Amino acid sequence: MRALPLALSAATLAVVLVPVVPAQAAALPAIQLVKVYYNSPGSPDNGANSSLNGEYAQIKNTTRKAVSLKGWTLRDKTSAADHIYTFGAFTLGAGKTVTVRTGKGTNTSTIRYWGRSGGGTFAYIWNQSSDTAYVRNASGKLIDSCSYSNSRVAFKNCL
Repeated sequence: MRALPLALSAATLAVVLVPVVPAQAAALPAIQLVKVYYNSPGSPDNGANSSLNGEYAQIKNTTRKAVSLKGWTLRDKTSAADHIYTFGAFTLGAGKTVTVRTGKGTNTSTIRYWGRSGGGTFAYIWNQSSDTAYVRNASGKLIDSCSYSNSRVAFKNCL
């Protein structure tokens, strides 16, 4: 009879000592949207490249391994095909962040360019009052999203 209470006490102690991980921490994606800068300096204007490049989204690899983003997409809430940025051959290093700028420029290991120009205010991707950014993997699975609805600030921190 004494063995049963002792066994129950040991089981209770084991349950108490198991670390509890919040559901949020366990559910964080390996690739995350960090920031959407949707109200670039000087906009709205006629879509000058400097203003277009002032509009961007940042994506971070939160893992300890490099992740290939080939075929991954970044897009806004619209269904317009020209509002989808598709990564070519690109690997995001462990713990690194890539900035995807709306305008034109030379791609680097930390900055990618959507390549949009002209079209006046239609060249911009991110709406100034409210929008949602979506990151999907090469299979089309939603990995992360970030929404904002505040025209009084220029960017949204997504973390």
